[in-house]
Amino acid sequence: MKYSILNLVPIKKENGEKDAYLEMIDLAQAAEKWGYVRYWIAEHHNTKLFASSATQLLIEKTLANTKTIQVGSGGVMLPNHTPYIVAEQYGMLEKMYPGRVNLGLGRAPGTDAKTAMAIRKENFSRQEDFEADIEELISYFEDTNEVHAYPAAGVNVPIYILGSSTFSAHLAARLGLPYAFASHFAPAQLVDADQIYYQEFKPSRFLDKPYMIVGINAYVADTDKEAKYLATTFTQTALNIITGQDMSTLPKPVKSEDEIWNNYLKAQYVPHFGPVALKNENIIGNEKDAVQRMTDLTVIGNKKEAKEQIEYLRSKIKFDELMVNSYIYDEVAWLNSYRLFSEVVKEIN
Repeated sequence: MKYSILNLVPIKKENGEKDAYLEMIDLAQAAEKWGYVRYWIAEHHNTKLFASSATQLLIEKTLANTKTIQVGSGGVMLPNHTPYIVAEQYGMLEKMYPGRVNLGLGRAPGTDAKTAMAIRKENFSRQEDFEADIEELISYFEDTNEVHAYPAAGVNVPIYILGSSTFSAHLAARLGLPYAFASHFAPAQLVDADQIYYQEFKPSRFLDKPYMIVGINAYVADTDKEAKYLATTFTQTALNIITGQDMSTLPKPVKSEDEIWNNYLKAQYVPHFGPVALKNENIIGNEKDAVQRMTDLTVIGNKKEAKEQIEYLRSKIKFDELMVNSYIYDEVAWLNSYRLFSEVVKEIN
């Protein structure tokens, strides 16, 4: 079982973008030492909390400051970009850092509709065009298009399909591409998507057998008590998302989950949240249940407990790699959690 990292580059203090970027590099360098195989950076727009809008710039910065770990997009939200420009950008990265660049592709805009329109204007690509856009992108890398996307022409950049529903599972299987499921925030359809992908996978020129990455959250510490304390930042973040709070920084941890739920701001409307269609009946008056559903695939505990939780997950679904995301306020604790997680997976392997 391989293990990797997803980083949304959260901001922890006002005007703290530079600190977020420095921590991004710190984690990548540590991950390389601890055996993580890849390090992906997400794409988000019009959100104060995440400093990951210009994803390709962060990827280049990370590649420049590491030596062996694979670095890529988790992912490029393809409706926001023309396939041609994506090919040019990632082809250039592959030329600069051969064999280390990954290209994860998603079909959601990673933002609200107005912001998506601001990004692409009238040329905004529909989600229904996702498969055609992927095929066009591949044609630039394989240099089979009459238009050449130099320096991408003839360059091998591994493509991964990202998704949070069964749609993406069918697509990844049909195209014979590796598949990454966003169960770190949308685990509801994971089991179905997992079965579909492995059952329907068609060997291709890209991949001879299925390869699935499962996204999880992880909060691992020396003690169970400390791990639960660290995870309260994640609970607060998820609650702020579903209640439509305008977050500018990652919340500091609190003593316990009870402190969060004893006095929280109720949802008055259903906000936009990336690829997940939040519904009135699932949110308003049901905030705690909604947060629990969103955060269901989360490993919390000391090393022994984390190992048990990961082994339980392996008994329920098939996968080849775990991709970990952790919202931890303190950088030392953040790095320690990733270190302990790597030790747990090594014990399992």
